Amino acid sequence: MIKRESLLSLEAYARERNAFRSKVMEHKKRRRVHLGEHLTLLFEDELTIRYQLQEMLRIERIFEEEGIRHELEAYNPLVPDGSNWKATMLIEYPDADERKRALERLKGIEDRVWVEVAGHERVPSIADEDLERENEEKTSSVHFLRFELSAPMRQALRQGAALTVGVDHPQYTATTQLGPEVRAALAADLR
Repeated sequence: MIKRESLLSLEAYARERNAFRSKVMEHKKRRRVHLGEHLTLLFEDELTIRYQLQEMLRIERIFEEEGIRHELEAYNPLVPDGSNWKATMLIEYPDADERKRALERLKGIEDRVWVEVAGHERVPSIADEDLERENEEKTSSVHFLRFELSAPMRQALRQGAALTVGVDHPQYTATTQLGPEVRAALAADLR
């Protein structure tokens, strides 16, 4: 959880922003998982959410305590708690018309993403707990997912078990086994 006293003031963040941004972009490389051509999961952690929070405070020029508290309440639920992973899922189609058609076809995809620790059952995503991001016509291009891992799964990952991530939607399927760098970064998030 990100505490108020750990946040930089707008002035301090302005001074540190370029170096902090570079650090976070490098960090995100080991937390990004591509599922096929059009689906990306960014597994969040305290650092990635801290960056988003500091950027929001900067962009919105929020410096009053009530506004900062409100942003902390909005962003802290996105930080994993040691028994789960939280991921931002992006559906990416560069062409606007193609994206519109895909979002219509891919309704419900956020509920069809899963992770699987070798030797254990698949863990389905729990999607969009904060608000509904889909309507009758289409899904959103951004979703927030949570994956709850049992104690034996977490232990297996800490001991080096393989990790596979996938999506099984009637209109879009993809699977990837994570490489050692990404797997290790995600395993380090777990208690």
